[in-house]
Amino acid sequence: MKTRNPKPETRNRHAGFTLIELLLVIAILGILAAIIVPKFGGRTAQAQEAAAKSDIATISTQLDAYEVDNGSYPRGKSGLDNLMTRPGDAQNWRGPYLKELRADPWGNAYIYEYPGRNNQSGFDLSSMGPDGKPNTDDDVTNWTKN
Repeated sequence: MKTRNPKPETRNRHAGFTLIELLLVIAILGILAAIIVPKFGGRTAQAQEAAAKSDIATISTQLDAYEVDNGSYPRGKSGLDNLMTRPGDAQNWRGPYLKELRADPWGNAYIYEYPGRNNQSGFDLSSMGPDGKPNTDDDVTNWTKN
């Protein structure tokens, strides 16, 4: 028969982490962050450009729907607004074609022109890109740049 030890062993250490263990974990996390964060740093610019291309494609589709219904694309500086509110000269307007017209990912308005200078049989739709200046290399457009 086994006899029990009358005095249970007591632990002097409390459960938990020591300061050294915590500092070691923080250091490891810092090293991992230093390795991983730079790899994703360039993704923001790519994501913004992709968002602008997607917006231009969506707006272009709605402009085409407007053209099918009304026989021509909207004209003038308020052309894109005609996708949300009925213009007086649109007899077959079946909108709203867009719920809202957002700014591009850099906070600028999309530039619409009909008839287009680059798409002479259609319209030009573009974003000024990250520099906010029109007709520069970083513009996102619905036409192929030379």
